[in-house]
Amino acid sequence: MIGIDEVGRGCWAGPLLIVAARCNSTLPVGLKDSKKLSAKKRELFYDLIDATCDVGMGWVSVPEIDHYGLTVAMRMGVERALASIGAQRDEEIIMDGIINYCADSFVNVKCVAKADDLYPIVSAASIYAKVSRDRYMAELKDGYEVYQFAKHVGYGTALHLAMLNMHGVSDQHRLSFAPVKRIVTI
Repeated sequence: MIGIDEVGRGCWAGPLLIVAARCNSTLPVGLKDSKKLSAKKRELFYDLIDATCDVGMGWVSVPEIDHYGLTVAMRMGVERALASIGAQRDEEIIMDGIINYCADSFVNVKCVAKADDLYPIVSAASIYAKVSRDRYMAELKDGYEVYQFAKHVGYGTALHLAMLNMHGVSDQHRLSFAPVKRIVTI
């Protein structure tokens, strides 16, 4: 079974990341939705997931999100993650959410709201995605320090809005998202 989850869908900055995970051993006990775990706990689980699962990542860049829109970006990310993990046409896939973003070539897809809290393999994908994307955002350097991405990882927080108002937008910001678009047009 492959579990799929995403992170960064609603962010104002940074890429979208879809992760597909397939267990190749015994999953760690205590997995749940990444949003329900502390950053320290997610980091601990990350290494355990890395040791017990095959993981495929589907990164979608800011320009792709702005150009194609979020729905197409989600499909692109899912396709990339499934290709990266070598998913087979008839393999069972559990996807977090109610919309099937898998290509028609996958015939055994089940979309479940809150799957990241109900299916440990989807929880594993959720945690792996969150840690991977948070690390990416925290490691942005060379002119991005003023945005303090390590603190808000691109989400729409008061701090992020303050940094946007103070410094304007960067090439890591999604110009198609309304809060960022408003800054550009001021």
